[in-house]
Amino acid sequence: MQSLKDLILYWDYSIWYYMNTEWHTPLLDTIIPFLRNQWTWAPLYLFLAIFIPRRYGRNGLIWCAAFILAFALSDQFSAHLLKPIFHRTRPCNNPYLADIIHCIVPCGGGYSFPSSHAANHFTLGVFMSATLGRNYKWVWPAGILWAIVVSYSQVYVGVHFPLDVTVGGLIGIVIGGLSAWLINIRFALEAKH
Repeated sequence: MQSLKDLILYWDYSIWYYMNTEWHTPLLDTIIPFLRNQWTWAPLYLFLAIFIPRRYGRNGLIWCAAFILAFALSDQFSAHLLKPIFHRTRPCNNPYLADIIHCIVPCGGGYSFPSSHAANHFTLGVFMSATLGRNYKWVWPAGILWAIVVSYSQVYVGVHFPLDVTVGGLIGIVIGGLSAWLINIRFALEAKH
């Protein structure tokens, strides 16, 4: 009889196999590496850094600071606290997967669990959605879809397993949600008149 851990790892590897090796197309192989690249999203961050303070004044500046702090908290928690505890090898560095992996970006070092990309993007997506969603209804689906796409791309390119991005996403939901809740209590965004 399999243990729960063995069963979870079996499903993790099985789902990874399809996401990373079977469900590839030349078009996605071209697009997806850009979706996970932090520089792709730099214009979005620049837009927020300009638009939010202009639209919401002092509270907008506080929002920008909270946005950065939520990201930093997520990144530190996932990358510097949890990864050294779990020591999970990335799929692209796993010698047992070398013959089947479809790795389309440089693998890099470090550990795999949890995914900091997933944690960070879910933190930012949930934070934006929960703080801006009242004023801009489209932010909820856009913010969550953005986080899902970036997380999926981590598995697609071969640097994470599905469990890595799932747990990273859950971490991001908690950190983003708590950060947004704290901001909404004291600094709810209302446009300057």
